[in-house]
Amino acid sequence: MTLGELARRLECPVEGDSGIEIHRVAKIETAGPGDLTFLANPKYAAALASTKASAVIAGADVEGAPCAVIRSASPYLTFARAAQALSPERPPEPGVHPLAWVSAEAVVDPTASIGPFAAIGAGVRIGARTIVHPHVAIGADSVIGADCLIHANVSIRERCTLGARVIVQNGAVIGSDGYGFAQRPDGSHEKIPQTAPVVIEDDVEIGANTTIDRPAVGETRIKAGTKIDNLVQIAHGVVLGRHVLLAAQVGIAGSTVIGDHVTFGGQVGVGGHLTIGDRVKAVGQSGITNSVAADGFVSGYPAIPNHEWRRSSAVFRKLPEMRRQLRDLTARLQKIEETDK
Repeated sequence: MTLGELARRLECPVEGDSGIEIHRVAKIETAGPGDLTFLANPKYAAALASTKASAVIAGADVEGAPCAVIRSASPYLTFARAAQALSPERPPEPGVHPLAWVSAEAVVDPTASIGPFAAIGAGVRIGARTIVHPHVAIGADSVIGADCLIHANVSIRERCTLGARVIVQNGAVIGSDGYGFAQRPDGSHEKIPQTAPVVIEDDVEIGANTTIDRPAVGETRIKAGTKIDNLVQIAHGVVLGRHVLLAAQVGIAGSTVIGDHVTFGGQVGVGGHLTIGDRVKAVGQSGITNSVAADGFVSGYPAIPNHEWRRSSAVFRKLPEMRRQLRDLTARLQKIEETDK
């Protein structure tokens, strides 16, 4: 694809030779001829002067590029769209593969694609242009919307609902039983049937080997636009708001409600029955044991406001020396008191 054609698709102006052939996207430090890179973070500005890329996506204030430039008000977003244009998907042919099993009571749109060894249960409905890759299992009475992409080895249990344009990465499990047990008089535990649904709204992406549990009553709901990384655990009855970002290994305990535009770093743990307000941010490995009001920024365990955690962290390193000083001061004080007697 020529740079000019790509720039037209991106609806951005181009400076330099628009006839250059662009083959792929690459990092600014390692890009070579035929590559397109981008500059969105000022800390990489020094690398621009020496890049070997054929073109760079950059903001209006960036100067000194040794190559052609696509100008963008949002270079990182434009880079994402360029990557899509240069690496188009090759969807499989519509239809049901002969090695797939589809219940006679299921309804599969004729434009959908069902891969080999997929199993589609009774009462399932699969929407237009949805792709179900090999070894996917979809339980009875589940509903999958249009333009979804379900990668290999995903399990979607019975009575779950996925909206439109949902992406589920390999090995994810949607609708597994919530962790619910009632204690018997003898101290053993009796399983509480987990039969309520999981609802995934439009434009959600679910990472590889992530698990989203169903509750006994009510529902587990992931709202529109939320993006979930790999190896995340979302327990029964959790509600995730719109456009939430969860990095890898986040764990959210049962019946917690997460607001819109919340961001959790990797390995954040959230207790059960809490309310996390809109736009809350939590630094990686934070342990959230209490509800957090909207716009909070928390760190540490137990999680506290980020600025307090940073100040406390600075003190932690000095604690051994402070302990020695305290011991010395205590000894000196004792000598003074003994002298005064």
